[in-house]
Amino acid sequence: MCEARVLVIAGMTAAGKTELGLAAALALGGEVISADSAAVFRGLDIGTGKPTAAERRLVPHRCLDLRDPGLPFSVAEYRAAALEAIGACAARGAVPLLVGGSGLYIRGVLEEAPLPPAPPNPTLRADLERRADAELQEALRRVDPDTAARLNPADRRRVIRALEVHAATGRPLSAFRHAAPPPRRPHLLVVLDRPPAILRARIAERVDRMLEAGLVAEVAGLLAAGVPPEAQCMQAVGYRQTVEHLRAAGGSVRALRDAIILATTRFAKRQRTWFRREPGAIWVDLGSGPAAEALPQVVELWREGTGPVEGEPPRA
Repeated sequence: MCEARVLVIAGMTAAGKTELGLAAALALGGEVISADSAAVFRGLDIGTGKPTAAERRLVPHRCLDLRDPGLPFSVAEYRAAALEAIGACAARGAVPLLVGGSGLYIRGVLEEAPLPPAPPNPTLRADLERRADAELQEALRRVDPDTAARLNPADRRRVIRALEVHAATGRPLSAFRHAAPPPRRPHLLVVLDRPPAILRARIAERVDRMLEAGLVAEVAGLLAAGVPPEAQCMQAVGYRQTVEHLRAAGGSVRALRDAIILATTRFAKRQRTWFRREPGAIWVDLGSGPAAEALPQVVELWREGTGPVEGEPPRA
């Protein structure tokens, strides 16, 4: 078991995690381990905001480009890769920084208990994929009403996963979620926060940069290379909307921009709700300033050995 202490920099999309993670890694002599559920796929570069070649030369980045885009990738697989990267960091005397906004990935690394014992079932998944969103949601509501109420019906991947867990274990996913909290490995969890209006503006700027950098061409290239539109990677925010844009030939880029901004804003709200439930999280309100302004505070907390501690998360 990997017992190395981990510095986690989490938060909402566009809050500034990448900027602060890079600065903290340089200040502490660390390496960045990505906690982004879309960045694990090769070829998903623009829409995930992967670090540039220059940033990767400054600081080693792990857990990027782990899987071809047409294939599935599970939380358990990510957990194994991230723990291996953390152990390697510790062996080199480097500080492991887990940086990203995928709360389930981060929790999978921090919690020392195994994930629900339900390996992927390709046959069941293929059958469920053929069903409509409403049918899947009703099926989940019958066996796991708590999880059905918590998940967005459009989030097919997690709805199908919940049904898969029930089929494999005979227990609802919520039974694992509501169990006594397992022990966590040593860590400091910093969650970056910004006022809603500022975050929305930053999201819009981020979407504009991605569209200008060629997001539509990136997605078109993936589809032309044979990646199915329904593939797991294509359900990521930004990619799903771009696939729909390409399918509806003649749609305007302005409409695509608006759709991605709306989907990203909703996703950020879910991220914020998720991290508010994380025990011991230290929330840092960045206001409208650059994320790197929080570096002295984060470095001081890390060197003091703070975390996990019981913090008071902000109210919604």
